[in-house]
Amino acid sequence: MKCSIPKGTRDFMPVEMARRNYIFDTIRSVFKSFAFEPIETPSLENLSTLMGKYGEEGDKLLFKVLNSGDFMKDVDFNQDYHKVAPLICERGLRYDLTVPFARFVVQHRDQITFPFRRYQLQPVWRADRPQKGRYREFYQCDADMIGSTSLLNELELVQMIDTVFARLGINVAVKINNRKVLAGIAEMIGAPDKLVDITVAIDKLDKVGLDNVRAELAERGLNPEQVAALDPVFALGGTAAEKLAALDAMFANVEVGRKGVEELKELFGLVDASKPACKVELDLTLARGLNYYTGAIFEVKALDVAMGSICGGGRYDNLTGIFGMPDVSGVGISFGADRIYDVLTELDAFPTDLNQSARVMFINFGAAEQRACIAFAARLRAEGVPTLVYPDAAKMKKQMDYANRKAIPYVVFIGETELQNGTATLKDMATGEQQTLDIDQLIARLK
Repeated sequence: MKCSIPKGTRDFMPVEMARRNYIFDTIRSVFKSFAFEPIETPSLENLSTLMGKYGEEGDKLLFKVLNSGDFMKDVDFNQDYHKVAPLICERGLRYDLTVPFARFVVQHRDQITFPFRRYQLQPVWRADRPQKGRYREFYQCDADMIGSTSLLNELELVQMIDTVFARLGINVAVKINNRKVLAGIAEMIGAPDKLVDITVAIDKLDKVGLDNVRAELAERGLNPEQVAALDPVFALGGTAAEKLAALDAMFANVEVGRKGVEELKELFGLVDASKPACKVELDLTLARGLNYYTGAIFEVKALDVAMGSICGGGRYDNLTGIFGMPDVSGVGISFGADRIYDVLTELDAFPTDLNQSARVMFINFGAAEQRACIAFAARLRAEGVPTLVYPDAAKMKKQMDYANRKAIPYVVFIGETELQNGTATLKDMATGEQQTLDIDQLIARLK
């Protein structure tokens, strides 16, 4: 039988895992520095938790899990799929970490202190068509604050984005918009009931271009005048302040739009005062096609690599309301670890020492020498030095070849002379330099 894995999933070799952990550790350290706390939620959620939260497109991408037992016994399959699916599938793999987080908050509300700040690094699954930078199983690294409407929270998300990508060495642009502005645009062109259709179509602008977005808007029921009325919005240029001033004039009689402009003005004022190193810009075509966003929305693009969004998020005012806990506002972002990995690979920007599984390897000459190696190795490991004792008394060439292939920078010899003197000989594999040292000297040298 030929070995294989499902399309859109991957195995990870040790080198790849070292690089992935570098990304996770970097993101986790920034989350912790902003006082976020870790949680985890199950891979499986009830479909009732997931369905209807991600829009029409998102619901199609949910991986549904068949019920156990004789679940088909009483099911009539001669009916619409949407009626059959709930009868044979009660659970699904989580699509993102935000909706399960809202469920978590409601379920554990008595154990949480609000405002609650959580981070979560776990895999999610989407039944999408696999392509470059898009997988069916991938990790998200989320941070959310819930229980506060302050725009200081949005500022901190921008600051975290700035810090994470500065530490990873990736030049990025942070694009910001507000769903209230999009709602205002829908109302302004006389199509307030088409907000979801407008955002789903606009969200594809980067992928399919303006003409195709216009065509989709028409397919979704907007008349030619309404589609044409969006062109001045797409054409707005200048600084964030200039775009917002133009929107202010457009929204003279549109209250929800003016509210969105006010929030963006306050947020960009906070961002300007904080002076982030990364580029932060207002993008009025940014929609993010998730139905639960209600305020600020974010998307991050790498500037030096052709890649989709590598981070995104936004404000949601009532996501917990669908689980019975209304009027609790939250805001969060999600770092796409897999796309960040692809960006760092293309830039060749991973640290060079990530491939080292061991800093030092002891050559094995036989039983007596091996016992001394074990004792020395235990001391080194206690001091935090990753250490390997070669398991077999093989030929010297085989052991040295192994150290070279594993990119181990130092090898240690404990032969007959060293055994008598209680010392070890350390060889630098890069320079060939050798030193004979006692255990304390060896620890000092390798730490």
